[in-house]
Amino acid sequence: MSNGVDLFDLSQKEREAQAAYRRHVLCCGSTACLSGGAQATQDAIEAEIKERGLEQDVRVVATGCMGLCSRGPLVKVRTRGEDDVLYADVDADAGRRIVDEHVADGQPVADGQLSLQHPFFARQERVVLENMGEIDPNRIEEYIARGGYRALRDAVTTMTPAGVIEVVQRSGLRGRGGGGYPAGTKWGLLAKAQSDHKTVIANGDEGDPGAYMDRTVMEDDPHRVLEGMALAAYATGAKHGYIYVRAEYPVAVRRLEQAIRQAKRHKLLGKGLFGTEFEFNVEIRIGAGAFVCGEETALMASIMGQRGTPVLRPPYPTERGLWGEPSMINNVETLANVPTILRRGAEWFASIGTDTSRGTKVFALAGKLENTGLIEVPMGITLREIVEEIGGGVAGGKAFKAAQTGGPSGGCIPIKHIDTSMDYDSLLALGSIMGSGGLIVMDEDVAMPEVARFFMRFCMDESCGKCLPCRAGTFEMYELLDAICEGRATAANLARLETLCDVVRTDSLCGLGQTAPNPVLSTLHYFRDEYEARVVPDTVAAAVAADAGGASAHERSA
Repeated sequence: MSNGVDLFDLSQKEREAQAAYRRHVLCCGSTACLSGGAQATQDAIEAEIKERGLEQDVRVVATGCMGLCSRGPLVKVRTRGEDDVLYADVDADAGRRIVDEHVADGQPVADGQLSLQHPFFARQERVVLENMGEIDPNRIEEYIARGGYRALRDAVTTMTPAGVIEVVQRSGLRGRGGGGYPAGTKWGLLAKAQSDHKTVIANGDEGDPGAYMDRTVMEDDPHRVLEGMALAAYATGAKHGYIYVRAEYPVAVRRLEQAIRQAKRHKLLGKGLFGTEFEFNVEIRIGAGAFVCGEETALMASIMGQRGTPVLRPPYPTERGLWGEPSMINNVETLANVPTILRRGAEWFASIGTDTSRGTKVFALAGKLENTGLIEVPMGITLREIVEEIGGGVAGGKAFKAAQTGGPSGGCIPIKHIDTSMDYDSLLALGSIMGSGGLIVMDEDVAMPEVARFFMRFCMDESCGKCLPCRAGTFEMYELLDAICEGRATAANLARLETLCDVVRTDSLCGLGQTAPNPVLSTLHYFRDEYEARVVPDTVAAAVAADAGGASAHERSA
């Protein structure tokens, strides 16, 4: 192809290079496994292979996340003509044994094997995570060998921008950052904007406690993010893009920077992509970790070097965004869906999920479960299926009590709704939200007022302070929750908490404050008896306050 990269040639060469090895040892190199000693495991495996003189026959690859983080480090042995064998809890000694018995002698080790037909893996449907645990995220060649950048090539050489938007619209893709706004509709708004300086932004500012979906995609499949951004830019007429990443994600930043350099070297970013007039460049902007900067207007302010605080809308970013020019913000997971949608078709993607929630959703499955980690499931799967099948049930034989979805902006779903469908509308009807994908399972021992207090402390600390309802409201709500949890609150305090929930929800400037009461409201709705059991008569509350010397709850917790 003139003036452009030959993807077929690069893919063919990479496939031939990989085929030269009889076996491949895939070592999970994600942040979760690395924290569990994965680097020592990989080093031991490589040393043993070298000692046995197997370097020409066996290839060791540090891959991205394999999903089952609670059983890491994970190692997969792939042999030509045989089924893959997955090992869990592989320390350095176990790694050497795998080389000795399986890699060298062809006899899989019995200890530590995990069946790839285990429900944790078998019940998933991977779209965004299709390359996770399969490729070296540091090598663009491996991404290309699995079909990477073909959607971009086909779009810019055979489709109109309007045609790309039409495919995204027909797919039914909705924003995966929490709001669920139709992606194709947003793209159409930016496409209609009149400007020569349009910008697309990938929102990687993932701040929910326990959430690491976007971090993993950026770390372990960075070229997928770049390709999704380039497709969005082509469809909307943008020439420039920013990836906004929080500073707590140094591995993601490093790999994205490397991916940008590689894409430029192969002429997949820059001017004249695939011999056309299409031009697109990407920069990274690092945030300081403010939760409020996940809100789009605060995020744009941060990119422009201003304090990250929200502003009223309209105008919306597609009308007036970065430096006053039309801009569009998509969550990282949203953009990561687009290359596969373009490759496999809108109808294929729309066939997954429910009528109003198409496709799959990535969740960070955490809490009191036997199996925790990163999962991708079709929209519409029930909470029970996730907990009991994929999650392996509640740990330690305890009873399921509730699941919290949507992070600090979400709510808690009790056991009576465990058969609810995991989709945008069903969760909203229960007083929760999909959010970016945090899913925390709680057992019978968890006290729900304390759950609400934890999330309110987070929202209070993360409030930017710009508007009074959020700044003062979350502070007072936290003090009331602390009093309830510590047995110092009265019925009047509980009533005031409910009133404050309504005020903060309706009067706050942005989504942080508007959704901060959700964990309180949902736990009050489903577990009110736990709040009422901690309420004391006025005389008891006065005595407790006097004994504490008049210190406020916030002062005592500091």
